[in-house]
Amino acid sequence: MPELVFFSGTMDCGKSTLALQIGHNRSARGLQGVIFTRDDRAGEGKLSSRLGLVTEAVEAAPGMDVYGYLVDQMSQGRRVDYVIVDEAQFLAPEQIDQLARVVDDLELDVFAFGITTDFRTKLFPGSQRLIELADRVETLQVEAMCWCGARATHNARTVDGEMVVEGEQVVVGDVDRLAGEVGYEVLCRRHHRRRMTSAATRAATLSPDVLPVTST
Repeated sequence: MPELVFFSGTMDCGKSTLALQIGHNRSARGLQGVIFTRDDRAGEGKLSSRLGLVTEAVEAAPGMDVYGYLVDQMSQGRRVDYVIVDEAQFLAPEQIDQLARVVDDLELDVFAFGITTDFRTKLFPGSQRLIELADRVETLQVEAMCWCGARATHNARTVDGEMVVEGEQVVVGDVDRLAGEVGYEVLCRRHHRRRMTSAATRAATLSPDVLPVTST
């Protein structure tokens, strides 16, 4: 039976790599799919992995009817055996409903990949709707790591290495942005609560205020 499967995890845990691998495996068996993405780090209409792999994709823009797009493609004779959606957290709830309809009415497997919560630890609306509708929710087994070595469970937004907790929910960035740019870092819950990024920790370590004092 076709399924809507949501693969979730923090940033930097291999979601896009797995999406590319699923597409590759099915393509090698002669199947043809449609890949959707939204706001990928490589630019519009791209699905990219931090390992350097990139493929073309359909940009699921705000307001796009993904179900209608697939029906139109199939009506024109295009073969579609499965659907992959990366950065699914950015999709609107109604677009997630459309993906469920793709499974139920078009009888296609849909593999959606995305992070669950934003930098404020709040659910993305798209991810929330996926959790509500998906036939299966799979947590990726490749664990991202906090700077302290513990399992990373939260996504932090940074500016100049400092963690910020206010702002728009969606601001495109990555985990390797230069200083001065909006970036992201994965942290364990303890250090997310304390707003202790790797940069902030290095600064504290180098501060004279925390060096040991020896008496003479």
